[in-house]
Amino acid sequence: MPKLLDLMRVLEQAAPPAYQESYDNAGLQCGDPQLEVRGVLIALDCTPAVVDEALRRGCNVVVAHHPLIFKPLKRLTGANEVEQTLLKAIRHDVAIYAAHTNLDNVRHGVNRKLAEKLGLQNLRILDPKPGLLGKLITYVPPTHTEAVLQALYAAGAGQIGQYAECSFRSEGTFTFTPGPETNPFSGQRGQPHTGSEDRVEVLLPLHLQAAALRALRQAHPYEEVAYELIKLENLHQEVGSGMVGELPEPLMPAEFRQRLRAALGVPVVKHTEFGEPIRTVALCGGAGSFLIGKARAAGAQAYVTGDLKYHEYFLPEGRLMLCDVGHFESEQFTGEIFRDLLMGNFGSTFALLIAETLTNPVRYDF
Repeated sequence: MPKLLDLMRVLEQAAPPAYQESYDNAGLQCGDPQLEVRGVLIALDCTPAVVDEALRRGCNVVVAHHPLIFKPLKRLTGANEVEQTLLKAIRHDVAIYAAHTNLDNVRHGVNRKLAEKLGLQNLRILDPKPGLLGKLITYVPPTHTEAVLQALYAAGAGQIGQYAECSFRSEGTFTFTPGPETNPFSGQRGQPHTGSEDRVEVLLPLHLQAAALRALRQAHPYEEVAYELIKLENLHQEVGSGMVGELPEPLMPAEFRQRLRAALGVPVVKHTEFGEPIRTVALCGGAGSFLIGKARAAGAQAYVTGDLKYHEYFLPEGRLMLCDVGHFESEQFTGEIFRDLLMGNFGSTFALLIAETLTNPVRYDF
């Protein structure tokens, strides 16, 4: 039977914790990583009612989008709903795991799911993040270049957008003098030695640095491996906030809002006035007011998000239509991401259920 650690490994490969925002607290909220997983209940939020449902349906793990523990806890007495949920989960040995902004920020995450529901095409990250990539440079005898590259690729290096196994190599000449206690791959101790090497360069997500260097040392024939790791400010085109895409054909604003209501099953769309056809659509699941300027710069005619404040509706200055569909409503399909990911890796090894408990605190009267 899989352990919680196995489940976490799959989730964190898809949504690395390194990609969460600095204010976030994604990851294991409570529970033993060695827990044997009997069943997983997937929810947007974890509440006492969600833990009750997990127990009722035979699940001992809750996977949620929003972290239960968001602010530091100074005590655990059941004084509020967060503490009550934790106490109930701990008493009944229910683990709680959350993938939040790290799942928002990956290309195949929350925003892509929302874009797919709206039928958008030609998707790209709206606000790619800088500073997440590095360039790894090493020097390899030509007889071992391919083996070293394959090891680096397997460790996650060499990916540029949708292109895999990307590298650059150039031929050069090395010189060294092995010391008296060395075991050189070529040359003799104490004797200057010259030979041919390939300079190999690959792009590397920085959170995979340790794994890549471990793979490099294992595949490289030298006992002392020369390498350089340089942090880059390049934008990571596969990681960032929001998403932008195109509708199959332009829609008038009222038609687009009708599509929104139908696709998301929402009774209300708060919006600004806009009189032009909608073709390019930007979006951000959850609270996305911080991307209004990026949506304008991307040439979008509509921006779909949640939790907009009154004065933020003035920011587009008539250049695009803001559509506030609600926080919960914009993220309601996140459970499908967790379900498909875990099903694809574990099959029917354990029960995998989407919560029936409605955790949206917002209600509408008409």
